[in-house]
Amino acid sequence: MAFSNYFCYYAFRMTRTEENYIKAIFHLEAADDTVSTKAISESLQLNAASVTDMFKKLGEQKLVVYEKSKGVRLTEKGRKSALKIIRRHRLWETFLFEKLKFSWDEVHEVAEQLEHVHSDLLIEKLDALLNYPRVDPHGDPIPDVNGKMLESKAISLVQAKTGQFYKVAMVKADSTTFLKYVNKIGLSLGDVIKIKEVEEFDGSMRIQLSGKNEIVLSRQAALQLFVK
Repeated sequence: MAFSNYFCYYAFRMTRTEENYIKAIFHLEAADDTVSTKAISESLQLNAASVTDMFKKLGEQKLVVYEKSKGVRLTEKGRKSALKIIRRHRLWETFLFEKLKFSWDEVHEVAEQLEHVHSDLLIEKLDALLNYPRVDPHGDPIPDVNGKMLESKAISLVQAKTGQFYKVAMVKADSTTFLKYVNKIGLSLGDVIKIKEVEEFDGSMRIQLSGKNEIVLSRQAALQLFVK
């Protein structure tokens, strides 16, 4: 069986709930090799007992490796499935933003529903219609049909150095209120900014937007912005 067919086959067999778990584990694994029951419970807003039961079920399907004392991690099969879900989600976000003119704070919630539509042909045609985009409206890389995606070299804004110029490359998309806030202050992907000052007391930052006034960002906001 060809790799692309293999990649599609297993994701198709998962339920919507299982897909949500697999995607959540994938995102949380970026910060750690294993993901705790507590982390998934908080991410999906579910009780620990339900999460543990699902970990066991996903383990039986060879999608994860679950160890009670350590947590859970995706198998290669689970990772391929997660990448396919993420591909669908980010392509739908791009379609909604570019073709239907949704704002970038609206696309995430709608794409959460559309990502569970299981039609490989539809996604292939959607990709072609959008001219094979490499990133979504928030700057996140889009996996290709084989599960490969660009490795982002962006750093968190809190890692930026005072006096240096940076370009806004990515914004975390899981908070609608934050995206609305970014719109409100007039910050967009591709904007060039200069770090003017970092407050030692609370980590808040004073930045200069290109051609615009200076603004002050809290450390919490800076953690959700990524720059190059």
